[in-house]
Amino acid sequence: MKRMVLLGALGLPDEVLGSSGVAYVPFFPLGGFTPLQSSALSQVATRLGATPMQVALAWLLHRAPNILLIPGTSSIAHLYENLAAAELALTDTTLTELGAIDGKGL
Repeated sequence: MKRMVLLGALGLPDEVLGSSGVAYVPFFPLGGFTPLQSSALSQVATRLGATPMQVALAWLLHRAPNILLIPGTSSIAHLYENLAAAELALTDTTLTELGAIDGKGL
């Protein structure tokens, strides 16, 4: 587990980790949600008719097949909300916009 977190913290691209067979458990999607990032993320979420966290989860799922998400949940309704993130369709334009939020263009 520490190895996965450390590799992700070093900023190694998801593709490199995936091609090496290394699972990646990200935290702080899109850089950890500073106020500026939250505003941009909220704007995208509003356009998509989703919550900001659903968009963040969908963005992570689109990045690479080796990403393992462990979102927290406090109720059945929240669980269904998290699961719905997998159904969000993110266009290339939206993915580029979200990638710009984290400052790395990923």
